[in-house]
Amino acid sequence: MPRFEYKVVPAPTKGLKAKGVRTAEARFSNALQDLMNELSSDGWEYLRAETLPSTERSGLTGSTTEWRNVMIFRRPRESDTSDFQPELLPAPTQEPVMSSIEKEISEPEIKEQPTPVVPGAVDNIVEDTPAKTGISTTLSLLAAKRNASKSED
Repeated sequence: MPRFEYKVVPAPTKGLKAKGVRTAEARFSNALQDLMNELSSDGWEYLRAETLPSTERSGLTGSTTEWRNVMIFRRPRESDTSDFQPELLPAPTQEPVMSSIEKEISEPEIKEQPTPVVPGAVDNIVEDTPAKTGISTTLSLLAAKRNASKSED
């Protein structure tokens, strides 16, 4: 599948003077002809013409939409991907499969030992109390300290 590169150029807005060309239409046609011949000599093929909107500034804060006429040309890419030949890599080799006896020997069994729970060793002040009702012991101690300080005042 051929791949193309594209070139977009503004369409001529004024005609070109030439010998024997007198009317405005003929001068405009001459300008188009010169543009197309110039680009075709570089290998560009005329594809189509488009009228596209262009938003431009008008004054300090305003903007206006101008319509621009452009001509689109294309040519085949010089560095096409179809010219590239990929390098074939050698097939991967399989590693030898270990038997179940070799696996048992090479992978010793490690038993996890539960860590003993020492109450009060680490207190992160977060308690899981979904089944308990009432307030937690930490909150009870905090409330008792606050009540004691208020009664002293």
